[in-house]
Amino acid sequence: MDLYEHQARELFAEHGIVVPRAEVTDSPQRAREIARALGGRAVVKAQVKTGGRGKAGGVRLAADPAEAEEAARHILGMDIKGHTVGAVMIAEPCAVEQEFYVSYILDRACGGFVAIASAEGGMDIEEVAATRPEAVARIPVDPAAGVHTATAVRIADAAGLPPQTVDTLVRLWKVLVREDALLVEVNPLVRTAEGRIVALDGKITLDDNARFRQSRWGEEKPASGDAPEERAAAKGLNYVKLDGEVGVIGNGAGLVMSTLDVVAGCGARPANFLDIGGGASARVMADGLSVVLSDPDVKSVLVNVFGGITACDAVADGIVRALDEVRPTKPLVVRLDGNSADRGRALLDARAHPLVEQATTMDGAARRAARLATAAATAG
Repeated sequence: MDLYEHQARELFAEHGIVVPRAEVTDSPQRAREIARALGGRAVVKAQVKTGGRGKAGGVRLAADPAEAEEAARHILGMDIKGHTVGAVMIAEPCAVEQEFYVSYILDRACGGFVAIASAEGGMDIEEVAATRPEAVARIPVDPAAGVHTATAVRIADAAGLPPQTVDTLVRLWKVLVREDALLVEVNPLVRTAEGRIVALDGKITLDDNARFRQSRWGEEKPASGDAPEERAAAKGLNYVKLDGEVGVIGNGAGLVMSTLDVVAGCGARPANFLDIGGGASARVMADGLSVVLSDPDVKSVLVNVFGGITACDAVADGIVRALDEVRPTKPLVVRLDGNSADRGRALLDARAHPLVEQATTMDGAARRAARLATAAATAG
């Protein structure tokens, strides 16, 4: 379960991590009052459970209370990656001297956690990680040993963070452990002109298996029921939103991860991870396709299924059902192989939907989906 930024900051403050004063509202008039109480100048931030808010215009600096009201009025109701903004946080601004990136994240492959940190935080951290991976330190963390001062010093040294961040690194680990989190991220963690280390933003993902211990978040109502993540959660689907344009659906986490890599190798960016599972029914396939197609960032969809327990004709039946229910406006490329693949292909051929085409190989399907997404983005 993802928390909103203001909820993450609440947890940070409880664990002794410095955060700016702030208050949440869904009223532009109230935003003016909060800004006035904070001293006039304020940062107005959309509260949605996704990244990229700044680049989407969901974060604005207001010079006075009137500007804070206007910024809140503009941001409320915005659509950011399929999330409708239902609330804004009004926060006091900081005089930032340097920005850093810090996170702890569960690494299922190694059976532990990884600390990821960089001395170059901010909105362009993804670009830094992609173009200069040496600027991002990745330090394995033994969950049994945890992060104490010595480990935090090692993380800070590896990432080039100043010594003042060590205490915050230790406290962030305590947030992860005590709150049953799978991810704790601060971007940016900043050093102010006064030398304070302050968490300006926060992202926390809690372990759904620990909801019974985190009941205070259980009554949280989503800001909108239409975001892909919310639709997927309601349908029990294994879905992760990514920052791309090619929707990806497959059966089995390994196959889906391989598909993401192949799509990226074709010059496109995956828009999501969606694993329909090893024994998915036609209903699950239809639900998965409806979720992916609901993402406004998606320009094309790649369905890559290798039939084993999951029969390809059931997958094809699900696609046909979804075509009738969702009525897509985005192209689909389908690659079926394995159990009942011939029957599945025949079902799609018989449906003959103008937006659906088939490919015989994963590489060929990924290339075609990437081209369709690029063409749609260029035309749009």
